[in-house]
Amino acid sequence: MANSLKKYQSNLDSELFALSLDPDEKTALQMQLLEGLRSIIVSSPKYAGARLPASRMLSAELSVSRTTVQAAYDQLISEGYLITRQGSGTFIAENVSHLAPPRPRAKISRYKVDSWLPFQTGLPDTSLMPHALWARHLDRAWRRPDPELLARADPLGWYPLRAAISDHLATWRNLNCAPEQIIITSGAWESLELICRTLIGEGNTVTVEDPCWHKTRDVLSLTGLTEHSARIDHDGLNPANISHNSAAVIVTPSRHYPTGRSLPMPRRISLLDWADRVGGLIIEDDYDSEFRYQGYPLPSLSGLDGLQHTLYLGSFSKLISTALRIGYMVVPKRLVDKARAYLEQVGPRASLIPQPALAAFMQSGDFAIHLRRMRRIYVQRQSHLISELRAVEDLLEIHPDVAGMHLCLPLKPGLAARTTDQGISRLARQQRLSVGALSAHCVLPTKQQALLLGYAAFDNEVLTKAASKLCHVLRD
Repeated sequence: MANSLKKYQSNLDSELFALSLDPDEKTALQMQLLEGLRSIIVSSPKYAGARLPASRMLSAELSVSRTTVQAAYDQLISEGYLITRQGSGTFIAENVSHLAPPRPRAKISRYKVDSWLPFQTGLPDTSLMPHALWARHLDRAWRRPDPELLARADPLGWYPLRAAISDHLATWRNLNCAPEQIIITSGAWESLELICRTLIGEGNTVTVEDPCWHKTRDVLSLTGLTEHSARIDHDGLNPANISHNSAAVIVTPSRHYPTGRSLPMPRRISLLDWADRVGGLIIEDDYDSEFRYQGYPLPSLSGLDGLQHTLYLGSFSKLISTALRIGYMVVPKRLVDKARAYLEQVGPRASLIPQPALAAFMQSGDFAIHLRRMRRIYVQRQSHLISELRAVEDLLEIHPDVAGMHLCLPLKPGLAARTTDQGISRLARQQRLSVGALSAHCVLPTKQQALLLGYAAFDNEVLTKAASKLCHVLRD
């Protein structure tokens, strides 16, 4: 029996030392060794109880690191194939022949996601992001994380990021606020939902612009608020059209979405007078104000107000990537505790993982450099698209926009007499174009007719081909 065990031990050692590991294969050496060991154990029940070579010895024989061998041993111990005996070493477990090796995974084909179609609005060009630089900020933040990152998270968000946003708003939007007034969210939806549930109150009326971002109405409905739509004119929202019983108004004063109009100073002052007179709240959605190409932007409404009656909403989805899912809101000091209490109850939705990296990205100055580069490229793309659409200027009102990431081009009477913006949108979709329709953002009668064409995410070659297709759609 002893001779038999010695023979089996010898055979096992021979098989182990004969394992072939190829460093040039795509499969990692550790995985190659793990699969080889598992195959020997399962296919040869006679080796049950045999002792494996020490990790140092096997690593020397196979010309791999001892760490690689020990990691493979540890994995097989966790799977029940191997056991350890104090002071004796590592052995093949008894009665493991019934343990079937893990089924080889079927090759999973990557799920193919259609790329964004030309003219899709609200998309930044993510290829412009300095990805290597961003990766370094992520690595530095989490390679040796600040102990506070691993402690109980602040429901308002990572404080250094809130401080960086405070500095950014003071520089770019003339909005002076303390980091304590800033709340990190997962985007505009969460910001609006938080405001509606905690700072406005169920059953109240909220005035919204018509047209507006369609999800604004969804949030109001979901949170039990009554919507009052006020049609904008050439100068945006007229404060005289705010419902007399509104507790709040949601407005995009710097650049109205989706028309691109700016609220002039007299109306801004009138809007602030309304809030002061009735004690109402103004929710300022300032979603892409950083992209201004001519002149100086009007100061933020919240900056004019000193954050007395205004709440400011911002997002990084248009500045970095729609996948980042990091937004923020700035609230009056008197409302911070109320918002904190709600977030402590329901929990924050914004991931903490990217927050320290984003803070470092902003504090280093790299974020400002990135924004300036995007502005230079986006304004050039807007100009290129306009030049490509001159062939249909008898059908569309084509004019440059001083800001933003898309064009809003009204239909001229001749084109409007034979079709609608939504009809054009459907035909364009057949040509794999994502042309927005202004009327789809309206709920009031006599809906405005215009095409919404995003250009920021697409290079000139794509815009040229897409514009050619759109011109054919409009002529047919």
